[in-house]
Parts: sequence; C-alpha cells; structure tokens
Amino acid sequence: MYTYLSRRSMLSGLLASAGTTALLSNSAFAQKTDTPPSTSFSHDWLKQEMESRAARPHQSPTLLDGFFQDLSYDAYRNIRSSNERARWSDTNLAFQIHPFHPGWLYKEPVVIHQVENGESRAMNFTTEDFEYMNELEGTVPENAVLPGIAGLRINAPLNRADLFDELIVFLGASYFRALGRGNSYGLSARGIAINTWLEGPEEFPRFSEFWLERPVEGQSNLVVYAALEGPSLTGAYRFNIEPGADTTVEVEATLFFREGVEQLGLAPLTSMFYYSEHSERRFNDYRPQVHDSDALKIVRNDGDTLYRPLNNPPRVSSSYFVEEELASFGLVQRDRRYEDYQDAGARYHDRPSVLIETLDDWGPGTIRLVEIPAELEIEDNIALFWVPETQPEAGETRTYHYIMHWGDLNPDPDSALSWVAQTGAGHGGPSGVPIVNKNARKFVVDFEGGILAGSPEDAVFEPVVTLSAGDIDHVTFFKVPEEETDVSLWRLVIDVDGGDEPVIEISAHIAGYGRKLTEIWMYQWLRNIPEKTADAAPATEQN
Repeated sequence: MYTYLSRRSMLSGLLASAGTTALLSNSAFAQKTDTPPSTSFSHDWLKQEMESRAARPHQSPTLLDGFFQDLSYDAYRNIRSSNERARWSDTNLAFQIHPFHPGWLYKEPVVIHQVENGESRAMNFTTEDFEYMNELEGTVPENAVLPGIAGLRINAPLNRADLFDELIVFLGASYFRALGRGNSYGLSARGIAINTWLEGPEEFPRFSEFWLERPVEGQSNLVVYAALEGPSLTGAYRFNIEPGADTTVEVEATLFFREGVEQLGLAPLTSMFYYSEHSERRFNDYRPQVHDSDALKIVRNDGDTLYRPLNNPPRVSSSYFVEEELASFGLVQRDRRYEDYQDAGARYHDRPSVLIETLDDWGPGTIRLVEIPAELEIEDNIALFWVPETQPEAGETRTYHYIMHWGDLNPDPDSALSWVAQTGAGHGGPSGVPIVNKNARKFVVDFEGGILAGSPEDAVFEPVVTLSAGDIDHVTFFKVPEEETDVSLWRLVIDVDGGDEPVIEISAHIAGYGRKLTEIWMYQWLRNIPEKTADAAPATEQN
C-alpha cells in the first residue's frame, strides 16, 4: 500500500515514533449499521452546497480521538487496506477503490460517497476493510464502522490488462498524486495554495468529502467530485481521470471566498530537488543526481518553450515568470536512464513529469517558482503555481479549468525544436587548472533533437545569451563529435563573471534560419555572498 506523506512529515514521524502505542478503548469505533440512505447529487448541487458553506463561519473538523489519535508511525505502518475488500473489486469495472486508514498524521475524517444515477450514498468502511498486522493483530473490534477514512487510492489496469496498479491517491489536506504508465510516485499536486512562503502563515484547505461517480462496464475514465474547505474559502472540484501512458486529470475548480486572500496559487505542484550536475551545493553521495523533478517547463501559445533547471539554493528563492500567452507549465523529469541516478530503490528515472494545460481564460497572472534549501533528500523543497494578477476578495466566486498531464512527457523526437538534454556547471575559465577568478562560473548546455540534430558541424548558428547582471566572458557553440555520444548533441558553453552580484538571471537559445531553433534555457545563479542578501529578482521574459 502506498502512503503519501510530505517528506518533512515523514521525518517528524520517524523521529517522534518510539514504539507502538497501546490501543485505547473501542469507543472510537461505531457499531455496524444498515446500508446508508441515498440523496440526490449533481455537480450543480455541490457548487450550491459549497457556496452555502462559504456563507457560514469556518468550522475546524473534529479530530479523531482514542485509537486514531494515539497511533504512532510504527503502528500506522502495520495497517494496510485489504485488496479483497476494495470497492468495485467484485465487478468488471476498470477501477477499484482502496481506503486509507485514519490515524497517526491523518486525524481529520474524510467521507466518501458513491454516485449512481444521480443518487449519492455514503461508502462506510469498517475494520474488515483493513489488515492489522504484527502487534496490532487481534487488537481492534471486528467489523466495526470507522468514523471516516484518511483518503483514498484508486487502482486501474494501468500497466497490464490483468493487474490493477495504483493510479491516483488523494491523501492529506488537498494533496493528490497520479501516475502515467511505467511511473513510480514522485511529485505531488494540491487543490489550491494559499499564501505560500509569504511573511504570514500558509493556509492548507482540505478535501473533506469525495463523491465517486460509479462508471459503467467498458468506461475508461473515472469522475471524482470533492468538497474543499478552509478558513478563507470553500471549493467544489470535479476531476475527470483518464489513465494511460500519459494519465490526464481534467480539473474544474469553483472557489467561494469567505475572506480576501493575499496570494492565491492555482494548480500547485510540490516536488523535491536535492542536487544535479549543475548544482553548487553538493552532498557526499555516490549518486550523480537526486531529484523528483529537474526543471520548470513553460510552453507559450506561439510554440516557444522555456526550460529552467531547478536548484537547491543557499537561501529561499522566489521567482515570478510573467506569461501573457501561456499554453502550459509544470515540472518535468527529463533524464530517463537508470545511469542518470544509479538508484535502484528510488527509481528517480521513473518519476512522472506534470504539465498543466490551461483551459478557458485565466486572465493575466504569473507563474511563481519557490525553491527552498534542503539538507535532506526527504524534504519537499520545490513549489510551483500560477498567481492571478488580482487577488480574490471576500464574497467573490471564481472558476478555473485545466488539464493535468502525468507521465514521462518526453520531448517530441519529430519536433523541429531542439530541447535541453543536460545542464552542467562549474568554476569559470579553463578546466583542470587553478581558479583565477572566484566570481566566474561556467555553464554548459547540451541540446538534442530538432533541426540542429541533422545539421553538419560547420553549420553557422547564433547563440543568443542575455544576463540580468554580471558580464559574459566567453561563449562557444559547437557540435559534439558523434563518435563520443549515442545521440547528436550540440553544446553551448557560457562563461559568466558575476562580480559581487548576489542574483544573476541567465537566458540563452540558439537562432538560425530566421527562427529560434531550441528551447529557451533559463537559469538563476543564486550566489552565496554573505555580505549581500537579496530575494531572487522576478524572472520575466529574457529572450
């Protein structure tokens, strides 16, 4: 069973757990009841219900007590859902529903409903739906109704027609994560982000209820509705989930604001970047790279593609990308070979990329990227979301519509546009000799595919390089001898003298034949200069 935890939460749980806590009385469990009554349900009803809730003061959920309150990390690991008891497992439907047990970090009950023919009926879960192993075996009452669950996992025949694999998980606040074919879990998404990494506290609304529209035989998609509740807002969500090589999740979010919000973050993603070939902060580790995502990708309506490698910076960095012609944005994992990471357990080469395809008109806004220093691999230190230009006020209603693409999302080999295959960095000047200028740094960008791939080595192209500060010492662009690589690569080398500037934004692409021939490579050189401190400068169009 997959259990979603934020990396910081898991670490806290590991450190806090000193053994299994004794189980308390069985009063935390209810007696088995008859089939619950049904009520009418529709998407319109959910929106009306959440608008009504937004008109009332926010009420914090009642925390579970007793057995659920006192479950330690070790005890929680000894509980797993029963495959035989999964909802719809006794049918020919293409989906199966597995609950997550409440307790440990998940003390706020979540209610699950099944919708069929416009009628909703609560899915009650009992102790029979779970296996209690090791020291928990025989310590809970049989067939007792749980007061709610922590979340749910949806399985489908994603990789093999005869095997139901994990497809998507909803667990913890408004967090969820999905898989494309052949993927293993990596970055996460959230329903919404409120005041992320601002001066005041961040707000974490939660999905308190889910409604699952029972599919019919042969149906390849699953529709899930969710109620979002938080101090500042409520929300009615609709998820249309279609598994595949690239799993798509179409999201419609209607938000009702009780209060004004300082900064609203739409389609937020959360990931981990520890280090890579270009990192200045390196760790004593045998693996060449460690990350769930290695770059921010932005695609414009005119076909321009921006590729911005992520960093594990020496201090918190916040970058804003102003995009008026936005088609999609997201976090990608581009290196897809085992040799790129050499981690047979974590399988970072299988982690999914996620691109957010905007639908309808979101209006003016910016993409915000937050990079946080991480000292441990278990820390999620990357956040990405879209920020509208005008922030919502109390009493306002907003609807946003987008499609999430989860999967490898590799570059199109038939595209005319060459893509960034790798970013490397090191001290400036000649390699292998004593450092002459400590303020200089060399950036090496390899481009693969596109028109460049078929061009001879004597073809003439123009590197277009810009800096927000500092000076360009040297730029070279050449074709890597094909006998040295298994693919056709062109290499751009940029030497930059940063002087005493704490933040330098770099942008580069290759031009030729009157057009851009490559993705627009962008980089933020955030320097650890103690006598100067500054937040990262807003990143805007730099090409």
